[in-house]
Amino acid sequence: MENIMPIKGNVKFPVTLDPGVWIFDDRRIDLNTYFDTKESSGLSAEEEYTKNISKFWDKEIREGAVFPPTIKSEKKFEKEKVLTGTFGIPFEPFLKNAEPDPAAQFVVIETAGEEVKLPVERAHEIILAFSKEGKPLREDGPVHVLFKDGSNRNEPIQRVKAFRIE
Repeated sequence: MENIMPIKGNVKFPVTLDPGVWIFDDRRIDLNTYFDTKESSGLSAEEEYTKNISKFWDKEIREGAVFPPTIKSEKKFEKEKVLTGTFGIPFEPFLKNAEPDPAAQFVVIETAGEEVKLPVERAHEIILAFSKEGKPLREDGPVHVLFKDGSNRNEPIQRVKAFRIE
């Protein structure tokens, strides 16, 4: 039960977060590549899409069509990725489900040693890291709080116990 974290306070629906099940969630983010691709790509989403489609068509013309991998090989690849990957999940969907009061101004991240107070508007920038190299964050977890811009990538907020909306 020490891995369970509530979103509590000035919310319509208190929500309980369990990082142990997020490994199966389709919203998970591969943190090994997330910050690197965000930093290196100065293109808009539309430009990025156009660039990727162009690469795909160039490859199709040069090499011909490639049939998709079999379901068995996809499952094996996905299993290997889960067992060795470093993952996080966006905090925003959980906060939306809790439905903070419109008058709420802050998200307080309660940790084992301190409280970190952020404006509610900044909560959409939070990523909850829950696994490193395929293992749960047991020693300094259950989650680490990272920001999407990578500003605290090397020094995340650790030992998170709860999220309180004020």
